[in-house]
Amino acid sequence: MATTSDPATAQALRAEVERIRPILEQYSEQSEVERALAHPVYDAMIDAGLFRTLVPRAFGGLELHPTEAYSLWEQVARIDSAAGWNLQLSAAVALFATPFLPKGGAEELYARGPDTVFAGGFFPPGPSVRVEGGWRVTSRNAFASGCHRAEWFLVPILEVDDESSKFDPHTEDPPAIGAFVPRDEVDIVDTWHTVGMRGTHSSDVSVDDVFVPDHRVAFLDRRPDRGTAFSGPVYGTVPWPGIHGETVVSLGIAAAAVDKLLDLAARKRPSTGRVELRDRELSQYQAARARALLEASRSFLYSAISDAFDESERGGGISEETKIRCQLAACFGAESSAKAVDLVHDAAGSTAIRLEHGFERHHRDVHVLTQHNNKSSARYVSVGRMLFGLPPDFYILKL
Repeated sequence: MATTSDPATAQALRAEVERIRPILEQYSEQSEVERALAHPVYDAMIDAGLFRTLVPRAFGGLELHPTEAYSLWEQVARIDSAAGWNLQLSAAVALFATPFLPKGGAEELYARGPDTVFAGGFFPPGPSVRVEGGWRVTSRNAFASGCHRAEWFLVPILEVDDESSKFDPHTEDPPAIGAFVPRDEVDIVDTWHTVGMRGTHSSDVSVDDVFVPDHRVAFLDRRPDRGTAFSGPVYGTVPWPGIHGETVVSLGIAAAAVDKLLDLAARKRPSTGRVELRDRELSQYQAARARALLEASRSFLYSAISDAFDESERGGGISEETKIRCQLAACFGAESSAKAVDLVHDAAGSTAIRLEHGFERHHRDVHVLTQHNNKSSARYVSVGRMLFGLPPDFYILKL
């Protein structure tokens, strides 16, 4: 059985993040302006081995415990939100579907090694037709973060026959099917114009009547026996590390904002009074409450995914109660991170609105992330349905 934790490797990776910190900081503003994470940042993260965290050891990856990956992603996000987002999103896309590919699929995706960069959207599914040996796929999907650098794209598809969608007769839901398409068969549509998270280049991508062989098509609503490469317990926690990765970036943004406030408090005297910022009770309350929100969110997130990991390691599926906790932890973390940044924004006063200090970017970025479908307010409703004994209305909770 695979080891459940590798703290020495995780510590080495954290040291690598600090080594490449100057590069992440140097290109942060450029990525923001150009709406795409700078290539030197990708090169530095690849060289540091950061894209290997959840890749199977069979393909040269590190197969870390999810909490170790979370810690690493947050560390990167504290330096640059776009870098943290694109790093975790690549892992999320791969983790979401590669364990469910037929034999030969994952082998092809990782043929060039464990540093493969992935991107992809998860909705809406594109109409696709079964043909001999595979599928003909036509699709356009939004939010393909890091599409300018990805080597493989996950495209959600929906089987059609005689121009009619095929639905599961038991659930009345369309089957969750994902197809992996190489970069040279994908068109990028520049649609990424947003108030925050600008450096992620989360544009639309489209494919037009592309042939995808069967071994690169995964049925995500089925739980086949995991092959040798995906026998480790981390792969039984799918899809939660991918969902949680989004929340981890929110935590990183909020933590960076709190760090900035503490630095500001040591030297700012408000223009309307003689009391320095650090000596004002309201500022003290705001800093402490923001820190508490972060600590509570991180603890909840780590506890929930550790429960899922333990259940997977014991050989069983993830229980409904653990799914509920995983979803609530994702929602609570994103929501609490935004509240923490709001507290920082208020405490920093007029400094928070000036571009040169960076507070305003944290404020924009963290609120953009609360709008993401996987951890929006609607997902509280999804869990509330389950708490009341009703079937879930969100496909992630059905997997």
